[in-house]
Amino acid sequence: MQPDRPNFLLVHCHDLGTELGAYGRPGVQSPSLDALAATAWRFDNAFCTAPQCSPSRGSLFTGRYPHANGLMGLAHLGWEYHPDERTLPALLRPGGYRSALIGLQHESADPATLGFDEVHSPEPKLGAEEVATHTAAWLTVPRREPFLLTVGFTETHRPFTHPPLEADHATVPPYLPDHPGTREDLAAFHGSVKVADAAVGAILDALDRSPHADSTWVVFTTDHGPAFPRAKGTLYDPGLRVALLVRPPRRSGAVGGVVERAVSLVDFVPTVLELAGLAVPSRVQGRSFAPLLRGEPMVPAEVVYAEKTSHRGYDPMRCVRALGFKYIRSYETRPRLVLPTDIEASPTRRGMDDEHLRPRDPEELYDLESDPDEQCNLASDPAYAVIRSRLGAALERWQRATGDPLIHGPIAEPPLPGRTTGALVQNGRP
Repeated sequence: MQPDRPNFLLVHCHDLGTELGAYGRPGVQSPSLDALAATAWRFDNAFCTAPQCSPSRGSLFTGRYPHANGLMGLAHLGWEYHPDERTLPALLRPGGYRSALIGLQHESADPATLGFDEVHSPEPKLGAEEVATHTAAWLTVPRREPFLLTVGFTETHRPFTHPPLEADHATVPPYLPDHPGTREDLAAFHGSVKVADAAVGAILDALDRSPHADSTWVVFTTDHGPAFPRAKGTLYDPGLRVALLVRPPRRSGAVGGVVERAVSLVDFVPTVLELAGLAVPSRVQGRSFAPLLRGEPMVPAEVVYAEKTSHRGYDPMRCVRALGFKYIRSYETRPRLVLPTDIEASPTRRGMDDEHLRPRDPEELYDLESDPDEQCNLASDPAYAVIRSRLGAALERWQRATGDPLIHGPIAEPPLPGRTTGALVQNGRP
C-alpha cells in the first residue's frame, strides 16, 4: 500500500438534479454547496445513466451501466446486482482502503452485500441533519488507512416534509407548467434542498477540522433529476442532468473551476481508481475524467448514453446524447410521460391536463442547441434523417458492446408477490 493514497468523501442526495444556486437556479437557498462549488470542479454537463434511484446509483458504484450490472430497477422491488458485480469499496480494497457507508443506500435490500467494511445505515431512515451528525463523529477519528466514506441523504426525495420556502419566489423552469400548484411544489422542494445543504455544510466543517482535511477528495452529487413531470423517470435532460462537484485535497494545492465537457456518473469509479493509483478493471465501462481534474483535455468527442428499463413498471427506453442532439428509442407502447406515484400525487400534477397520457413516439430526436427543452421531436422530419440514422446506429453499437439484453427482446422483471411480470404501473394505477 502507498502511504500517500488520498481519501474520498462522497456525499449524495436524492432527486436533486441541478437545483442549486451554483447551477444558476434562482430562489434556491444552497449556501454551503455554492461555497463548495466555488472551490471545486463544477461539472456543468454531468449526467446519470438512468433517471431512477437504484439504477443510477448502481452505475455510480460499479462503473457499469444498469443493464450490465443487473440493477435495472428499484432495489426494494426486487432488482439486485448480478452476483459477480464488484462495487467501488471492493475495487479500492487492494489499495489498502477502508470503506464506510453512513445513511441512505438504495442499491440492495441488504446493504451488507455492497462491499463496505462498515455500514451505519439505521432504520427508520435518518434525516440529513442526523446523518451529518454521525458523519462528523466518524471524521473526528484519526485513521491510518486511506478511506472511502459514502454519505447518503434521503433528502430531497418526496414527500417534502421540511418547511417550504416562499412560493412567490419560486422560478418555474421551462419544462414545467407555470401555475400555483407548481410554485407550491417547488417551494416545498427547495425547503428540502435547504436542509440537505445545511447538512453538507456541517459535514464539510467537520472534515476541515479533522485530521483528514489535507488528504481528502470531496465529491457531491445526486442520483438523477427532480421528482417532477418531465424530469425524474424520463430520458429528457431534466431527468438526466445532475450536480457534480469535486474538490481536490488541500495538500494538492490544486484549484477547481468549471468543466463544460459532458461526463457521466458511470465515469466515477474509474476516476476514483485512477486518483487512487489503482488499475481500472477491463469490465468497467465508464471512462476516467481524472485528466479534467488535472486541467488536461480529453478526447474523443463527448457521447452520453442513458437508459430506463423499469421503475414502478416495465418501461424500456434507451438514449444517446451526442453531436448536439438527443436520440431516444422506446421499445414498448407507453404514454408520453409515465409518472411515478409520488409525482402523480403532487401539486404540480394537479394543475396539468392529461396530454401526457397520449401515446409516446417510438423514436424521438431533439436539437439541443435550438431546442434545449426538448419540445420539438424531429425524428420524422426528413431533413434530420441522416442524424437520426447516425445516432440510432451509435445507440445499437453501444447496446451490443455493453451487452444490453434488450436487443434480444423484453426483459423479465424479478418476481415479487402480487406482481405480474412485465406489468406496467401507469401513473400510480396498474
